[in-house]
This record gives sequence, structure tokens and C-alpha cells, in this order.
Amino acid sequence: MKPQLLKVSTGPVHSFTVRQDRQPNVNSRWHYHPEVELIHFHRGSGTQFVGDHSQRFGPGDIVLVGVNLPHYWYFDDQPEDQQKTDAPYSTVIHFNENFWGDRFINLPENQSLKAILEKARRGILLSQHTSPEIAQGIATILQAEGPYRILRLLECLVSIAQAQEIHLLASIGFQNKVSLAENERVSAIYEYTLKHFARKISLEEIASVAGLVPNSFCRYFKSRAGKPYSQFITEIRVGYACKLLMAGRLSVKQVCYESGFNNFTCFHQQFKFITGKSPLEYQRAFGGKTG
Repeated sequence: MKPQLLKVSTGPVHSFTVRQDRQPNVNSRWHYHPEVELIHFHRGSGTQFVGDHSQRFGPGDIVLVGVNLPHYWYFDDQPEDQQKTDAPYSTVIHFNENFWGDRFINLPENQSLKAILEKARRGILLSQHTSPEIAQGIATILQAEGPYRILRLLECLVSIAQAQEIHLLASIGFQNKVSLAENERVSAIYEYTLKHFARKISLEEIASVAGLVPNSFCRYFKSRAGKPYSQFITEIRVGYACKLLMAGRLSVKQVCYESGFNNFTCFHQQFKFITGKSPLEYQRAFGGKTG
């Protein structure tokens, strides 16, 4: 799976695209595009990769992805008996940074707008406090036509620029200036890990997926992801454990083993280190808040 250049068609009467994706893994691959992407997840959860950053995503999350920043949304497997009304879906907007013209974006009044688009080159996650207002704005774009469509998008971006709390995702030093072969290797590592994290993955096993010997793999992965592979897979497992704890259907010990940990003490320590709460505290605080 290569990081593909995704071509976004705007159509003859629109300067940017807005759509609702109801097939959760329609773009489930490591890809990038010259358009900025604004995505609102309504239902469904999974793991997102933005540049060298990875974390869980879920209903209500809004992410702004800048120009040519690689990203990848991997939705959790859905139960076979899941109703269509419960199926994951999201609203996705793609637009060029300067589709309104270079002169417009460089106007003195638009300094904050230009700055937020620059920050988006690292990826921006909106906080829970900010999301509702912007979510409503995204919804209005779906219905708007003519100049109102552009105005609604502009209002959303201004709201993001004025948000009191945003989270930048990719590290400040992240660069995507690597060969296609390297990106294909990273994609293979991510995909294999997401499919098999619930069991033990040996260093030899994951190194073979990358086509490297174990020692070389350790150095390679850390140089690309900014963290050791052991930390990466622990974060994936803890993120999945959070989902199970929020669902509230399993005991904490069951969650431990379902998430790929084979030692409860280790699970408890790693979970608290990453989330700041013990598994039981997390379940009591967030239990039942699934989408």
C-alpha cells in the first residue's frame, strides 16, 4: 500500500468539494493530496495517522489536514449484524489553500486565516469544547449553494482560527520527503500492526513485514515515527482498551487481554501512564460514551 496522491474532483459548478462518506474505509490507505481536508466524524471509531502522529478517533472529532500531509483513517471492524443506521460515517471537505485567490488570503484582515492554514500542515484536532460550533458550520455547507457555500466554509475556518484550544498532531520536524518505497514500508507496518495488535507481535515478525532485520527495523521505525515500535504498539493497545472501557461490556481484566496485553500489572501501569487514569477510573469517568 503506497501513499497515493489522491485526486479530488470539484465538478463544473463548485470550487471545492463536500461529501458524506458512508463507507468507513473508502480511503483507508496512506495518502495525501494538494487540497486541505476538513473532516467531521459523526459515527464510528478507529485509529488515525497524521504525519508521524497516531491516536484513536471517534464520533465528534474534527480534524483539519493541511496540504500534502499524509494521513490515514483506519476504522475498527464493524459487527456483521450492525444496522445501517449505526454504521460509521463522516463529512469531508476538500479545498485548495488559495482557491479564493492569493490576493484574498494575503489581505491584512486574513492573517489569522492564513496562520491556521499554515498550522494545518501539521494537522489540527479540535477540542471537545470547540467542536459543536464548527460541526454545525460544516453541516450548513452541505446545504449551501452559490456564494453562501464559500461564506460557510470561511466561517468554519475563522472559528477554527479563533478556537481557544487546538491540538497540533504531526511533530514540528515531520517531513514527507522520502521515497515511495519507504512510505510503502511504513504503510505495511501500520496496517499489519492494526490487524494483529491483539496478540503478541515479535520483533522478528514485524521486521520481516518491513523487509528488515530486527536491529535495522528498530532504528528505522524510530526515525520515521519518532518513537520506538514498542511504544507505538502500546499506544495502539491502550487506545483500543479505552474504546472497550467506554463501551462498558467487559471487565477491566477482560479488556486487558482483549487489547493485547498478557500481564495485568503491565496493562495497569501503561494505561495510567498514557491516559493519566487507571483503567477503572477511566471506565467510571467515560463508560457508556461510545458512538
